[in-house]
Amino acid sequence: MGPVKMIKTTQTDFDAIVIGSGISGGYAAMELCTKGYKTLVLERGRAVAHGEYPTATMDPWELPHEDRVPQAEIATHYHKQDRLPWWVRQANKHWINKDDEYPYQEDERFDWIRGHHTGGRSLMWGRQCYRWSDIDFEANKKDGIAIDWPIRYADLADWYDYVETFVGVSGQKENLKQVPDGVFLKPFPLNCAEQHLRETVAKKFPDRIVTPGRVANLSEYKPEVHKGKRGQCMSRDRCWRGCPFGAYFSSQSATLPVAEETGNLTLRPNSIVQEIIYDAASGRATGVRIKDAVTGEQQEISARIIFCNASTVGTTAILLNSRSEAFPNGLGNSSGELGHNLMDHHYGMGASGILPGLEDTYYSGRKPTGFYIPRFTNIDEETKRADYLRGFGYQGEARRITNAPEGVVGSALKDVIFKPGAYSVRMTCFGEMLPYHENRMYLDFSKTDQHGMPLITFDAKLRENEHKLRADGVKCAVEMLEAAGCTNITSYNNATAPGACIHEMGTARMGHDPKTSVLNKWNQMHDVPNVFVTDGACMTSSGTQNPSITYMALTARAVDYAHKQILAGAL
Repeated sequence: MGPVKMIKTTQTDFDAIVIGSGISGGYAAMELCTKGYKTLVLERGRAVAHGEYPTATMDPWELPHEDRVPQAEIATHYHKQDRLPWWVRQANKHWINKDDEYPYQEDERFDWIRGHHTGGRSLMWGRQCYRWSDIDFEANKKDGIAIDWPIRYADLADWYDYVETFVGVSGQKENLKQVPDGVFLKPFPLNCAEQHLRETVAKKFPDRIVTPGRVANLSEYKPEVHKGKRGQCMSRDRCWRGCPFGAYFSSQSATLPVAEETGNLTLRPNSIVQEIIYDAASGRATGVRIKDAVTGEQQEISARIIFCNASTVGTTAILLNSRSEAFPNGLGNSSGELGHNLMDHHYGMGASGILPGLEDTYYSGRKPTGFYIPRFTNIDEETKRADYLRGFGYQGEARRITNAPEGVVGSALKDVIFKPGAYSVRMTCFGEMLPYHENRMYLDFSKTDQHGMPLITFDAKLRENEHKLRADGVKCAVEMLEAAGCTNITSYNNATAPGACIHEMGTARMGHDPKTSVLNKWNQMHDVPNVFVTDGACMTSSGTQNPSITYMALTARAVDYAHKQILAGAL
């Protein structure tokens, strides 16, 4: 990203403050800076510039312990982060918080996986980008669940166009009402086994569409559009290490460089936001109080508007800790909903099998996405289920496998591994979680972390609807593999805890009524109009689709609204 202007104590007044530098925070910074606002981005973790990705160019044999992290290190530093055994690796552990340094509490198990550094999880995300539809935005109202979204697809359609154009989303148009088509670059095509799956599933289940995953990797690079420090995807499949080519969308490669070019960006790492300061006389937030994570120095910084983008849990923790006489239970919490309605997608369910035939075919490279099967239940009267609400989708892939018998070494091993075996097809089911008021996070003010912040505590779980949905999701996965002619089919249904999918949402939801929601339709606090929340905390339901592209669309829309309100003298 190049040198970024840092501040310590010299400048304490800005037009705008953005809390967090991840996917939504980076987007907020870019939009504010390009509109002319002197913008301070506060990142609680260390500074990481584009290209500072220590394992990005390492080959597998260069990673210690065959990419595994020793159990003694796991037990000391990653005992919660490693609950999903495929997650913490030598290749990516530098992006993942250590549990002994960043503790949290659980009334019910919650797998909170996160990293504190510039760019946040924009360096680590799966990059899957699927629009929401009115099926999602209308679901709560139709089902009589929680509260109604204050927006519909028409409110976001143009903003999806706007952000997808810049982000660069590869994909294939399918004309599906449950996952609207977007502004796509050419797709990373299905390989022959995935194409076979698409064709055979369509014959038996016409409503189940196997399409190339829609992913924020540049299958085509257009420098006049994909600004920043970006380039075309090389199909290396090392995305979670950080991409030195800038081939996938991240804050480092895309939004922050564009913001920096305006001359309006100030990025301050190692800055823990303790609270947002509220002025009762004006009914506005005046700024933030921060603590330097390295020196311990505290400081107050003022701004006209504040965007909260510290992630679902991080944002709400700051708001809950921002207590005053006017808001004794957290800033903007007159509804009492702050911290409640915590959601995540749930997975740990799916199926896999061996696809015979096609042994004379192969594919080139390691494309960054496989296939996606959008939701096909409860999308209309014909697909309505009597046993559960909402639905699920699948992400998966087909790859050639090798057969290396145990004990074979030397030239014999080379002969074996250079003869690819059959294709293995796997699909993972991602299910929607309903927005239960009882599922929540809260602060334990009797216990603090190393920086004096109250400990975040989770109390959320999957409930009856989710478990019924899971059973059907597994059943349907097996059906599709059978339709494709797979053998040795195995299925699994290991109920993961919320958080495991790393799509946490809710806790500061949008809504029509200030009595039942924290934010209005513009992501603006009902109670404190110069504070906006555009990360996952704002979500009113969870849908089945990966949410990040929706966060970006909401962010761009909210910045545009705030800008117009400022010009009109309303903010």
